[in-house]
Amino acid sequence: MDETEPPEPTDEDMDRRLSALERVLGPVLRPGSDALRTGTDALKSVNDRVVAPAWQRATSIESRVPVMCALAVAITLTALLPARVANHPRWLLPGLAAILFLIVLAVNPYKDPGRARQLRPLTFALLAVVSLGNAASAARLVIDLVNGEGIHSADTLLLTGGAIWATNMIIFAIWYWEFDGGGPGGRAMNMKPLPDFLFPQMTLEASLVREDWEPHFVDYLYLSFTNATAFSPTDVMPLTHWTKLTMMAQSIVSLTVVVLVVARAVNVLGQ
Repeated sequence: MDETEPPEPTDEDMDRRLSALERVLGPVLRPGSDALRTGTDALKSVNDRVVAPAWQRATSIESRVPVMCALAVAITLTALLPARVANHPRWLLPGLAAILFLIVLAVNPYKDPGRARQLRPLTFALLAVVSLGNAASAARLVIDLVNGEGIHSADTLLLTGGAIWATNMIIFAIWYWEFDGGGPGGRAMNMKPLPDFLFPQMTLEASLVREDWEPHFVDYLYLSFTNATAFSPTDVMPLTHWTKLTMMAQSIVSLTVVVLVVARAVNVLGQ
């Protein structure tokens, strides 16, 4: 039985088949088509929600209200220090800090990362004033404690040391918040791909972390508190040189104040 080969398709047959294939796949593959655009949007949505967590993509900027509240507490603690360790004239540093505080609060940027970066010099000036004032008070207290002079009441001594320690903790928390990832504006625009601090949420599985999680001021306040009490990193790890040196400086100040104040208070109570 002879087998005949199928005839070769003619050019007209090939053209008809290609036209039919184009009619079927054209709406999907054509650039700008609704199907292709829908698929692209879906991929972007998946990328935003699953592939890139909030701390690795552009988000809205964090409000400065919690930071300003913490600064108000620090300024108040500085103004309430006993005359022996306070800065003189007593109104100068708290007054200057209060003026800068009101200026920063008046132009508080809540949704504008660019405006936040413009505000940073004022914030740095305010932080510098409060930092210098607290450092001077801490130095006077340490000198008095080493020489056995100054405050002789254990209650007043503990309250003074606690106020200086708390102010120092707040100041370092704000410094961390202002510099990590380029500051709040830089973090909102995702300007730096690599973080300066490694928070636990950055290493956990996606199912254990909220999709919108990113470090806020309370995270840096917790970081500063644990570093000031444990005198070393706890669950937040410094990744860059400046973070390691800054945390080391904070631990030294906190350890010095705590050890000397407690030792002096125990000595006073034992007399």
